[in-house]
Amino acid sequence: MSRRYVEQLRDGDTLDDVYLAVDKQLRTNRKGDLFLQVDLRDRTGGMSARLWNAGDAQFRSFENGDFLHAEGKVQNFQGTLQIILEHFEKVEPQKIEVGDFLPKTDHDIGKLTERLRGYLLGLTNPNLRALGELFLMDDDFLKRFQTCPAGVKLHHAYVGGLLEHTVTMMDIAERLLPFYPGTDRELTLTGVFLHDIGKTRELSYARAFGYTDEGQLLGHITIGVEMLVEKVAKVPELTGEPFPRDLLVKLKHLVLSHHGTLEYGSPKVPMTAEAMLLHAIDVMDTRMHMIARDYKEDRNNATAWTPYNGNLHRRFYKGGAHGDLFTTHSDSFD
Repeated sequence: MSRRYVEQLRDGDTLDDVYLAVDKQLRTNRKGDLFLQVDLRDRTGGMSARLWNAGDAQFRSFENGDFLHAEGKVQNFQGTLQIILEHFEKVEPQKIEVGDFLPKTDHDIGKLTERLRGYLLGLTNPNLRALGELFLMDDDFLKRFQTCPAGVKLHHAYVGGLLEHTVTMMDIAERLLPFYPGTDRELTLTGVFLHDIGKTRELSYARAFGYTDEGQLLGHITIGVEMLVEKVAKVPELTGEPFPRDLLVKLKHLVLSHHGTLEYGSPKVPMTAEAMLLHAIDVMDTRMHMIARDYKEDRNNATAWTPYNGNLHRRFYKGGAHGDLFTTHSDSFD
């Protein structure tokens, strides 16, 4: 019998299949009774599942990243589909086809990579071009950059998500830069490439998406600056001259300030035109991707509104046809 993917589940469906378990929690209801909450995922998406009257034994019987054979029923609760579990048991990973469970970008990784190469190798500033070359020549980095998600849950949370997010941002920057002639094009494009490189070491993504110890302790902004400094030290091997100190300071600032505000994790706020544009593009692509995901993954046709998005603090109207909402930029990858 073929498996039922999350995107195929509807209100009232009976569940009897294997899913990847992430974000498990042992919680208390209003009466003080314990219940288990866990997200069950496959490559098409995820759905929150609950096992009522659960205890510490059930909570400790598996870890995040384990595979569970889950039995239960799908139900609509306040406009959102969820799973009410009746039984589950852990399944050994050697019995699993991992490709069924890790979501992956819809775009061709090879074409995305060539698009990235085109931007970095097309730079005319010899120091910025050499910096880009060094990253592209680093096979270990490039492999991680091609497979890393851009986030664990928030946005582009799938294999290839970081590459897709970065190339999309470079495409957006290329279109916006002519409107702001005082903004340095090559510095902006390099900043877009560098802004999230630290996620290749911050995140773990071999089976389930999570954080490395380094990622938890330092975060991708700090790691990204370290990676930048490491590569800059090798630029003179290609150019034959020292890397300009003021250029390195500007690049560091782009990485350090791309979250925009201190409360969102940036050690510095954007204080150059290039940094402000980078932050604005990052916010735009992140939030528009979240909206597109809400439209795509909402399987509740009984209402004209998506479920409440806790990160954006609102629901989104489904009155129009949104199936192809954000596919127009994909021509850039083909």
